[in-house]
Amino acid sequence: MVSDTIRITILYDNTGSDSRMVADFGFSCLVAAHGKTILFDTGAKADILVKNMAAMGVDPSSIDIVMISHDHWDHNGGMSLVAGGRAPIYVPDSFATKLPGLTKISDSCKISDGIYSTGELAGIEQSLVVQLGEEVVVVAGCAHSGVREILAAARELGRVAVLVGGLHGFDELELLADLDIVCPTHCTRKIAEIALRYPGKYVAGGAGAVITWKGGTTM
Repeated sequence: MVSDTIRITILYDNTGSDSRMVADFGFSCLVAAHGKTILFDTGAKADILVKNMAAMGVDPSSIDIVMISHDHWDHNGGMSLVAGGRAPIYVPDSFATKLPGLTKISDSCKISDGIYSTGELAGIEQSLVVQLGEEVVVVAGCAHSGVREILAAARELGRVAVLVGGLHGFDELELLADLDIVCPTHCTRKIAEIALRYPGKYVAGGAGAVITWKGGTTM
């Protein structure tokens, strides 16, 4: 089912935006788009991920697709929650952690209608790209591969309108000028600078934050 709306719920982050949520170092979010529910990354600890899912009313059995950005403990620590389940799990080709049912991705590819992986970039990390008409929404784990490289890969599918996720030491802030929304989370070192430079684009992250995007507007 192709839709024109995406809803991103941050389930795991260093900070919390909802008092019901447990903040912890790591990242995970739930992406609802095109009739699919995608769990992107699983944070550092399965028990915290479970608690935060429950707080947001998320049933783990509702997850259709799991995508892990890269093989670091703060992004794959909760994988025991979904390993061996019905949802396919897509990991980058360099992923070394041994778990059942993993599908490794090397090149950019379609996961489902309107849902794509950038492919493994810089030999370490993949990002999620969701196509909404002529625009795309990008979700990154830590952006170890570089924000410039992630945006370039995503632009193969459309104009990048929204960027959500960890951006690590990214400091080429001019690259965000053409985006409509940026929500820097987790490991991003320059959150304050991004918020100051782009007050009209910046959306605060934190566990419990929800971003809904429809064809050029946040809701």
